[in-house]
Amino acid sequence: MISPLAYIHPEAKIGEGCEIGPFCVVERGVELGPRNRLMNGVTLLPGARIGEGNTFFPGSVISAIPQDLKFRGEETTCEIGSHNTIRENVTINRGTASKGRTVVGNGNLLMEGMHIGHDCVVGNGCIIGNTTKLAGEVVVDDNAILSACVLVHQFCHIAGYVMISGGTGTSQDVPPYCIAARNPVGFYGLNIVGLRRRGFTAEQINVIHSAYNILYAREGTFQTRLERMLTELPHTPEVEYIHSFVSQSQRGIISKPE
Repeated sequence: MISPLAYIHPEAKIGEGCEIGPFCVVERGVELGPRNRLMNGVTLLPGARIGEGNTFFPGSVISAIPQDLKFRGEETTCEIGSHNTIRENVTINRGTASKGRTVVGNGNLLMEGMHIGHDCVVGNGCIIGNTTKLAGEVVVDDNAILSACVLVHQFCHIAGYVMISGGTGTSQDVPPYCIAARNPVGFYGLNIVGLRRRGFTAEQINVIHSAYNILYAREGTFQTRLERMLTELPHTPEVEYIHSFVSQSQRGIISKPE
């Protein structure tokens, strides 16, 4: 299942049942788990650690050195889980001394031409659209959807179950369950369609809606509104996720337009 036109370094570890097409390059120290499919022209560079059952489309480049001038050649990794679909020309850089690794979880769809920078962490079940770019040390939680041509500033945190509309750029954190859109980016309500598709009940969605009505209210300080969320609403996992995310935000969350 390995094309004679592919280059496999003798020190690379290849799992059972892998399919490696022509003109692929698998470099020294790569660890490729079982049942992965590499179409033609895929490049796996040192530091790549790949789970099982992933599909890599032509032109994808995994574990290239970071695009960070502070990088000094340290030994770092790019760790990809299982059952991901990585489309044409996707680039995922390995980590730096900052965190040591870039991580992509399981069951993600990474569409054509998108980029994941050094030390990013992408969770499970995410969909990231064509030519979207994640700068270094971005975190994307499970089940987030980023549409095409989204630009995410370094160190931002994108919460789970969000929908970020195409062409949006953000330099702030995007809190859970919401729609983020336009430039400048703003909070445009709940990702109701996505929540329903994921099995959220009407009761859960109503509680989330109430949490954001409090959070984006015009009266009171930001800290007071955070406290109100816990005193006025039931302590559901959804409320606790929103409260924890917002409380720990380092870059501040996106605002709600007037």
